[in-house]
Amino acid sequence: MHTIRVWDLPTRLFHWALALCVIGLVITANVGGNWMTWHGRLGYVVLSLLLFRIAWGFVGGHWSRFSSFLYSPANVLAYLRGNDRPEHRVGHTPLGMLSVFALIAVLLLQVSTGLVADDEIAFTGPLVSLVSGDTVTQATRYHKSIGKLLLIALVALHVLAILFYKWVKKDNLVRPMVLGDKQVEAPMPSAPDSTASRLLALVIWAVCGAAVYWIVGLGQTSWG
Repeated sequence: MHTIRVWDLPTRLFHWALALCVIGLVITANVGGNWMTWHGRLGYVVLSLLLFRIAWGFVGGHWSRFSSFLYSPANVLAYLRGNDRPEHRVGHTPLGMLSVFALIAVLLLQVSTGLVADDEIAFTGPLVSLVSGDTVTQATRYHKSIGKLLLIALVALHVLAILFYKWVKKDNLVRPMVLGDKQVEAPMPSAPDSTASRLLALVIWAVCGAAVYWIVGLGQTSWG
C-alpha cells in the first residue's frame, strides 16, 4: 500500500467550512427573524468559498483540480457498469464529479438569487435595487422553495453516498477529507500541500472575499 496526500489543507478547510455554512444557512432560514442577518452573512461567506473552489480547481493540488476528475459521459457509463479505474479510488469518482459540479452550480444559483431576493419581512438582498420587481419576485420564489429543496436533496444524496461507500464499498471518504492522506494500492500522484501552496490559497480566498465585498457594495452604490 502507498500513502499519498489526496486532499490538501485548503481543500479540506473549504469542504468543512462550506458544510458548516450550509447547515447554518438552513437553520437561520427556518428560524427567521433577526437570524436572517446571519443568513445573509453566511451567504456571502459561501459565495467567497465557491469562488475560491472554482479558482482552486485550476491551481490547487492534483486531486483538487477539475482536470483530475473531469470525466466524459462514456467514462461515467463505464463506471456505472463496474469498469472503474485505479484513480477512481483516490480522488473523485465519475459520480463524485457529478455531485461536485451539481453542488457548486446549485449553491451558486442559490446565493445569486439570495442577493436579489426580498421576503418583505426580515431580509432584503443587497442587490435588489439593481433588478426589476419581477426579477426580485422570481428570485425570491426560487430561493425560498425550489432552490432550498434542491440543495437539501443534493446534500442528502451526498451524505447517503458517503455512507454507501463506507458500508458497502468499504471506502472511508471522510477520513481523507479530515487528515488529507489515503492509502492506495498503486502508486499515484500526491497533492502538493506546502506552506507556499497554503499561502497561495489564502491569497486567493482573500481576493474572492474582496470580490464578494465589492459585489455586495454595488447595491449600496446604486442608492448613492
